[in-house]
Amino acid sequence: MVDRKPVLTKGRYSVRFAQDPGEIALAQALRTLCFSTQGLDCDRFDADCQHLLVSDNRTGTLVCCCRLLLLENGGELGRSYSAQYYDLGQLHGYAARIAELGRFCTHPDWQDPDILRLAWGGLTGFVDDNGVDLLIGCTSFRGTDPTPYLDSFALLGARHAAPVQWIPRIKAPEVIAFSTVAERTPDTAGALLAIPPLLRSYLLMGGWVSDHAVVDRSMNTLHVFTGLEIDAIPDTRKRLLRAFAG
Repeated sequence: MVDRKPVLTKGRYSVRFAQDPGEIALAQALRTLCFSTQGLDCDRFDADCQHLLVSDNRTGTLVCCCRLLLLENGGELGRSYSAQYYDLGQLHGYAARIAELGRFCTHPDWQDPDILRLAWGGLTGFVDDNGVDLLIGCTSFRGTDPTPYLDSFALLGARHAAPVQWIPRIKAPEVIAFSTVAERTPDTAGALLAIPPLLRSYLLMGGWVSDHAVVDRSMNTLHVFTGLEIDAIPDTRKRLLRAFAG
């Protein structure tokens, strides 16, 4: 019998990891809805990942999901989804465990901020349980027109650039280099508002981004490579996350 006991429950929501193909299919269906892909959103990476699910206890509806790929060190980054789009050679010497967070999405009909908090609680437990030192991923902006995000890109380039020793190099054929908007004086409030909630969460914890965005027409997104070193998270925020995870 499959054990579907939640790893975390708070209020009306519960977090668990998918235990069978049927639960992975639920996550793929939610991803299809959120990312508006043509056909079911599934790929070869799904089989190697663990799938975190957040459900509404009252209705059983899946309201949020993401997938996690555990890598022993930077030498395994070639297995990652991100490596398709970014040259991660700078990170190949990273000696500690890495987790790639991908396909994070929340059901468009559920905008409760507790969903994101609970998802981060579940992610915190995963990071602690597996001794992860670095969390990475591609964080998406909706659509492929960069115009609404130029202030955001200018802000990211000026304040949240990756450390020189880890910065991803350009690999994708179509990118928006942040250097092209470096002279722009961004409307900070508007720039922050246009940054996706997941990326704002990363940045509040000390996360960093690539110096360019990839134009991904197959997913109808612009995305940036994002890194978060666990040791860089402020102690106060770590305590909050772990309190929520507990």
